[in-house]
Amino acid sequence: MRPIHLTAPLTAVLLAWGAFAAVFLLRRREPARRSRRHRSGAWAAFAIQGLGYALVWDFPRPLSADFGPAEHVLRWCGAALAWGSVWIALSAVRALGAHWSLAARMIEGHRLVTEGPYRLVRHPIYAAMLGLLVATGINLSRWWALFAGLLVFLAGTWRRIAVEEALLREEFPDEFARYARAVPALLPWGAGGGEKP
Repeated sequence: MRPIHLTAPLTAVLLAWGAFAAVFLLRRREPARRSRRHRSGAWAAFAIQGLGYALVWDFPRPLSADFGPAEHVLRWCGAALAWGSVWIALSAVRALGAHWSLAARMIEGHRLVTEGPYRLVRHPIYAAMLGLLVATGINLSRWWALFAGLLVFLAGTWRRIAVEEALLREEFPDEFARYARAVPALLPWGAGGGEKP
């Protein structure tokens, strides 16, 4: 990997990545509940998302890349997007409580979470991950790598959404159908929304 030109906005993005990791590593642990049902298939999609991130991180702009005032503003907008993404992830993890899991599963006493950021999108943690990917790409990557990483990440994300939502449709058929009709999947203005990803 080539050396990275550490600018102030990129430093802010890297600090946001640390805060994003802390959201999950330092979250308040709820009492463990037994898994009642789970879905396989999400791990391959998780790996595809990781490949999208790798494309963004592994192809930085050259150290000599000059950027003018417009790109400087764009980079700071990326830093703001990164910190907004951390806030979304924190809000989502708090709303989920004991329901949060890396794997798609149902626990004893599971309920459909629709409050907090789940009022705006059905998958706010994936929206936050998307925001961090874009913020990183704006501040670090070659443009083609950001575009390629975005496409790969979205392919993995739609697969994870499909696996998780199939489980939710089985568990809460009527409630989830109403929720999915009213709330978009990934972006609050409705892109990619609808009942099925």
